[in-house]
This record gives sequence, structure tokens and C-alpha cells, in this order.
Amino acid sequence: MKRRTFLWGAASMPAIAAASRVTGFLTPALAQQKEFAPRPGTWRTFEITTRVEILEPTGVSRAWLPIPLVKSDYQKALGDQWSGNARILKPVSDGVYGANMLYAEFAAGESAPVVELTSRFQTQDRALDWSKKTAADEDPAALKTWTKATDLMPTDGIVRETALEITRGKTSDVEKVKAIYDWILANSYREPKVRGCGVGDIKAMLETRSFGGKCADINALFVGLVRAVGVPARDIYGIRVAPSAFGYKSLGAGSANISKAQHCRAEVFLKDHGWVAMDPADVTKVAREETSEWLKIDHPVVEALRPKLFGGWEGNWVAFNTAHDVALPSATQGGKLGFLMYPQSETAQGRRDSLDPDNFKYTITTREIKA
Repeated sequence: MKRRTFLWGAASMPAIAAASRVTGFLTPALAQQKEFAPRPGTWRTFEITTRVEILEPTGVSRAWLPIPLVKSDYQKALGDQWSGNARILKPVSDGVYGANMLYAEFAAGESAPVVELTSRFQTQDRALDWSKKTAADEDPAALKTWTKATDLMPTDGIVRETALEITRGKTSDVEKVKAIYDWILANSYREPKVRGCGVGDIKAMLETRSFGGKCADINALFVGLVRAVGVPARDIYGIRVAPSAFGYKSLGAGSANISKAQHCRAEVFLKDHGWVAMDPADVTKVAREETSEWLKIDHPVVEALRPKLFGGWEGNWVAFNTAHDVALPSATQGGKLGFLMYPQSETAQGRRDSLDPDNFKYTITTREIKA
């Protein structure tokens, strides 16, 4: 065994009460909800453990496990530990966006490849005070990275045409971003049948006028449209690590096993405010999955949340990276990934299905560490 260490409009009970008048009853889930009001200032410490086992290996087997090393005013990395029977076990990066991952390479003939990664970190809520302006210190050259096109996120053609139509008459960056946020919520919807978190092919979404998807589709469409009008924006890929403190069952981890709790969020860079949290996809998730019925976007339960996710999010989630078009270091099978949010592996027979943790096989567990 090898081991090494090295050193994130207000919802209210009146809104919920209004929801009960609309539906005629108050469900147990709604009765437990509180005002959705993320507030920065309280740091929580978590630990997640990812264990990958490669079943029926052939030839040289490899695995890549995302490491949550995004450092920001909402997240602090506290260190990682790993172990396994790999002949190579080391942290690597995609080399473009700085997406960090643990790389494991197993010798041909290793009958039961296994690797385990434990990451500890702190997170906090985000909530922007729109009345205050911030002197954002950001390298202009670095900001250009977040207006560029990617393989699945072009910024020309139908994407730019749509973005210009949405933002017609808007002059400030805040007005443009708000118009796109509102358009996303008026036109897109969460589709539970989509595998994993979706693909994020925004050109196909616009060409087919098919706006059903999950977070990697809906937030990618938001980010792509924002980039198309010259405002820096980025997807942030991560995983939920705890239940929502505000009682929204759809906005938190349902158990300690978070193998299927991946979620991407978004940020936009505004001249007077710096990087600002956004998550239109979670608004659509509440509309579709918070209750047994599909709520309209103007339903009081959804409206209570909608303005809060324009400028904030809850710190029950950890960010892995902001990478697109990811080439896995040392990979010999498969091409680039649109994004890196799930563990990956390959054998001589090809790349394994990262959306099938039972057969891949991998498990991700979480625990909060109390002071």
C-alpha cells in the first residue's frame, strides 16, 4: 500500500404559506422549509472519501479522481490523503484550467485495482450585497479565458444571436446577466430522465429548441450566453456534501453516500462586484423535484428562491474545478471530457462509464467535522 499527504427576493414562511394556498395543502417537505437566506461568515468543515475499484481489469488500468482544490473566498482546501495498490499514485493537473485530480496507474496483471482519496476542506455560504461595490482586482488577460468558446460552448452563430436578442436594450453587465438569467428560467426546465448532470451541448439545445436538461446543460447554456455578450462567466463543477440548512430536499445531499450528488454551479464577473455566484439550474430543480408536482417558475416556492440564487448559493457543496475540454493526463482511451466532475477510469478495453458507479465501481461518502 502507498500513502502520501499534502497540504464555498427572499424565501420566507409567508411564501411557503402562499404556496399552501395555491396547492390547497402544505406538504411535510414544505412545512420544514425556512427562509432561503445564505449568509457568509460561518465556515463548515467537511471530508469526502472517494473509493474506486476497477472490476474485470485488462492490461494497464488507470483512474482519475477529482480533487477539490478550488481556492476562493467561499472554499478552503485543508489537505488530501490517498492510498491504493497502484504502481503510480500522484496528483496531476489538466494543464489548462488547473483542474486537479489524483492519477492512479495499475500494472497489467493487478487483479483488483483500488484507490482511495480523502479530501478535507471548508466551505461557507455566498450572498452578494448588491448595494456595495467592490474594486475587483482581476487580471484582464485572465478574464479573457472566461469569455472564450469551448467545444460544447460556442460563443458565435446561434449562441451569440440568441444572447444579443435576449439582451437587446440592456447596457450594463448586470442588466445583461439578469436578462439572460430570467430567459433561462422562462425557457429551460429540469429533465429528470437525463443521465448524470447532462452534457452541456448548448448549440444543440438552441438549434433544436430543446431546453430540458440538468445542471451541466442549464448552467452551461447560461454561461455560454453570458460569454457571448462579452461578460466573463464560468461553470464550477463539484458535489453536494450536506443537506440544505433551509429544508429544501432537492438542494442538498440526501445521505452520507454522495456518489450521485454531483452538481455544477456558475459564476459571472461583474465590474462593480467581482465574481458573483449564480445557479439558475437549482431554481429549475426546485420547480421540478421539490414536491410531487411540477411547479411553475412563478410558483411562490420557486419565486422565494429565485432571487437568492442570482448572487448567492448555500455552502453545502464543494467545488472541484472550472475546467472544460479536459484531456486526462496519460489517458490512452477515449477523447477529451466536456468537464471533469466524476471519477474516471480506463482499461485496455476502453474508458469506463463514469455515470454507472455500481459497475465502474466507485463510491463517494461525506461527513461533516464538527469543532
